[in-house]
Amino acid sequence: MVIAMVRELREQKHLTQKELAEKIGSDQTFISKIEIGERRLDIIELKYICDALEIELTEFVKQLELKIMNKTK
Repeated sequence: MVIAMVRELREQKHLTQKELAEKIGSDQTFISKIEIGERRLDIIELKYICDALEIELTEFVKQLELKIMNKTK
């Protein structure tokens, strides 16, 4: 679910994987591996991605919790 949210937010911001990667000082393959589920994010990496996507980490987590709650209902 985190992966889907990262991709969704990236697309909402009209950023390519390469553009997002550049914003966090990484390369496109890093973002690609995250989005296809080949690589997991740690909390620090997620924070950097949230900053690049202009969303507070706390807001990202709130949205994630809502999605989880809606899915389990």
